[in-house]
Amino acid sequence: MQHAPAHRLLWTGFNGLDAAEVQPGFQPGGIVLFARNLDPDPAAGPARCHALIQDLQARWGPLAVAVDQEGGPVSRLRAWVGPTPALRAIWTHGGADGCRRWGGLWGRGLHMLGFNVDFAPVADLYDPAPDAALGSRCAADTPEAATAAAGAFLAGLEAEGVRGCLKHFPGLGGTRLDSHVGLPEVTDPARLDVHVGPFQALAHPDRLVMVAHLRTPLSGGLPGSLSFRCVAGNPWGIQARWLPDDLEMGGADGFTWEDKARRCLEAGHEALLVCQTPAAAEACAEAVTRLPETLWAPAAARFRALRLRLPRRADPFEATAWKAWVDEIREAAAQVP
Repeated sequence: MQHAPAHRLLWTGFNGLDAAEVQPGFQPGGIVLFARNLDPDPAAGPARCHALIQDLQARWGPLAVAVDQEGGPVSRLRAWVGPTPALRAIWTHGGADGCRRWGGLWGRGLHMLGFNVDFAPVADLYDPAPDAALGSRCAADTPEAATAAAGAFLAGLEAEGVRGCLKHFPGLGGTRLDSHVGLPEVTDPARLDVHVGPFQALAHPDRLVMVAHLRTPLSGGLPGSLSFRCVAGNPWGIQARWLPDDLEMGGADGFTWEDKARRCLEAGHEALLVCQTPAAAEACAEAVTRLPETLWAPAAARFRALRLRLPRRADPFEATAWKAWVDEIREAAAQVP
């Protein structure tokens, strides 16, 4: 299979609201937009976002274009649509039908903007403790219910042409330390066997699954995101299109960029998420190019094959349809306590 250059493995964040501002010094295979990339003006912002994505697709396509749009506390579109319910509230109030509806709503809006991947839903188990790291981002406290909620959300999202991504394998539910800050740990193998349940039920070889920076009994002291035994060599036999959580997070500190890139590829990831600073993205891109081609080429080919299958919108922004969608989102949000 034909493969892309090594730096096309990067799935990166960037600074700027318009394509002319985005000059990372290399050609990524994927981009991730955050609130910093979205003009908060609800009248001008959506069309500006659409133009940004179209311009970058024209320059670098085919691109995987992602956003973290879960709803609730993780809602990059908040400035345009207002507050929306978290997955916990959606599941509690509306069950699987509610989760499917909200997955479909987010999918429809993201597709209008030009996104083809949503880094959602959270498939971790809910922990009611006030200091839980994930809180209301998780739907339910049993594997069966969490599977039903995440699976329904995925079905709604992907019916609208936007790929979902299960996170955070093998399960951050019950942890207290935020992996953005440091490295959380799970020491009980039996707990892992329970928390991995939704991923076992919903993952398959073509499913995007994000791996947490989480130390486990399997990871040999490493973050699980950098360990073969926690990714492609996991003991549950789960197969997926693996992605590490953002490699700039505190949970992945303590490694050079070359070491992070090498360990990620050895673990079985097919893309490298570097989301926060241009300097880190460039350092990671340079590090990947120094690795043996035999290490990075299979991942590059697999990621390229995915990108070729993701939709790319070429039509103008539809302001009237967008306004109707925003009204529908606000009406649906008002129905969830």
